[in-house]
Amino acid sequence: MQYTIGVVGLGVMGANLARNMESRGVAVAGHDLDPGKTRAFAAGDGRTVMGAASVEALTAALERPRRILMMVPAGKPVDDVIALLVPHLEAGDILIDGGNSFFKDTDRREADLAARGLHYLGTGVSGGEEGALKGPAIMPGGSREAWQAVAPILEAIAARADDGEPCVGYVGARGAGHYVKMVHNGIEYGDMQLIAETYDLFSRGLGMGAREISDIFAEWNRGELKSYLVEITADVLATIDPETQQPLVDRILDEAQQKGTGKWMSQNAFDVGAPIPTVNAAVEARLISAQKTERVAASAVLTGPGASFTGDRARLVDAARQALYASKITSYAQGMALLRMASVEYGYDIDPGEVARIWRAGCIIRATLLGDIRTAFARDSGLVNLLVDPVFSRAVGDRQQAWREMVQAAVGLGIPVPATAASLAYYDAYRSARLPANLTQGQRDYFGAHTYRRTDRDGSFHTQWGTRT
Repeated sequence: MQYTIGVVGLGVMGANLARNMESRGVAVAGHDLDPGKTRAFAAGDGRTVMGAASVEALTAALERPRRILMMVPAGKPVDDVIALLVPHLEAGDILIDGGNSFFKDTDRREADLAARGLHYLGTGVSGGEEGALKGPAIMPGGSREAWQAVAPILEAIAARADDGEPCVGYVGARGAGHYVKMVHNGIEYGDMQLIAETYDLFSRGLGMGAREISDIFAEWNRGELKSYLVEITADVLATIDPETQQPLVDRILDEAQQKGTGKWMSQNAFDVGAPIPTVNAAVEARLISAQKTERVAASAVLTGPGASFTGDRARLVDAARQALYASKITSYAQGMALLRMASVEYGYDIDPGEVARIWRAGCIIRATLLGDIRTAFARDSGLVNLLVDPVFSRAVGDRQQAWREMVQAAVGLGIPVPATAASLAYYDAYRSARLPANLTQGQRDYFGAHTYRRTDRDGSFHTQWGTRT
């Protein structure tokens, strides 16, 4: 029997994607360097799967052109697997990297394999273990010919949006798929931090218990904030620790970790010249959280506000709802603007509206909001920033006063809201026709003769500063 696709790397994600394919009628051959995982994958009666004991056996079992999905950790393991597979491949065969590879590594691999006559697809996959099994959002980039050859398989296993469309589509050349996944993960970081700051305000600022906050998020999830992350936030807050019979979230150490993709997005945004303060604040918040020992020591020395909130609690809760929605829009605006700028920088030809369509279901940041974002880019395919779309500019403008009230209340109570405040600062900076960069340009020219431009004439200018008349 010839198998339709091979999967290398049968950890939870790889095995679940393979089982997803098999459940859709796709014959799958799998291989893992761990023989136990290969055997476990192949176990069971009446299934069109094969456990291949070696890469030679795997490649021999596949129909031509061979299609092989690699689900291995990013970095050197991907290069190692490619090196194992290439001697057994032929021109026209297709390799698919479904891990969280750095997009520049994907650019390199795609070029190297193209020189050998092989196709390469750097493919972002989002949805976690459950999404892999039941339907993820999939973001392939690279060879368009290879995409067309694997499209029926990926469309069969992808999540379906409410309108029935599969949440998969070709996103661009070379490393575009992994670039889009990187931005997805960065937005995910920002979204989680915005939600966490809202929780912190309610918990420490208003003295609410986890169950009460859970009820608030559950209610919000029935409205404009409906999303996977808001939904699971309500579930996390409602979960009881069986040992203590107290909310489990209260027993979790406040020390976050990161996989690296959020950091990559921050670093690359500086390279491209795209401001993404919400994601930057979220990454920095995780870094600060990791300094647990230092924070505990500092808490015994540093002082802050001692007063509790004495205002209208219901008004502040509603202001927080509006602030979260406005911040989410602003965070997506930053991410989509980065995609647009990076697409030009790297020649990826990414369509932000198509990306929003893919993200509507299956992925971690799926939200009702994404349908509106897709519509905004359909209205104006050249949209520079989501905030200037008439629908979104009105939505954020209508909520900006409540947004300010939430940030002011948090600051007054000594509750850090770095991502929410950064989102608001981005909005205020973006709407400002004049920023104080005129002063910083004067300072730079003063100490370094870096020159400056004027508002009233063309050219670059340098001044001998300090002269007073």
